[in-house]
Amino acid sequence: QVQLVESGGGLVQPGGSLSLSCAASGNIFVIAAMGWYRQAPGEQRELVATITPAGGTNYGDSVKGRFSISIDRDKNTVYLQMNSLTPADTAVYYCNLDYLDTGAYRQGAWGQGTQVTVSS
Repeated sequence: QVQLVESGGGLVQPGGSLSLSCAASGNIFVIAAMGWYRQAPGEQRELVATITPAGGTNYGDSVKGRFSISIDRDKNTVYLQMNSLTPADTAVYYCNLDYLDTGAYRQGAWGQGTQVTVSS
């Protein structure tokens, strides 16, 4: 049993910036990776960015150079800084957790999602 609390979504104008955060808590032994995925209406969920506690990152092609992911290991919190936003970035953004529970079983979890809307 884990909880992912997402924050930071909202409305922003094209060219603007927005920051998201996701805090993980609960029956977590160790985190393997945390990240963000997004899904627009009628579209498949796609990778935005992931990060490991050691600092290894992966970015989706559409956000490379504009978004930056970071992690606070002490707080079990992942952050996503989004810059130069365009209407194509409009989607529900979901926090993802890849972890071992306290029984050492590999698990995955999703946040409820936070809406990001880029519009003038």
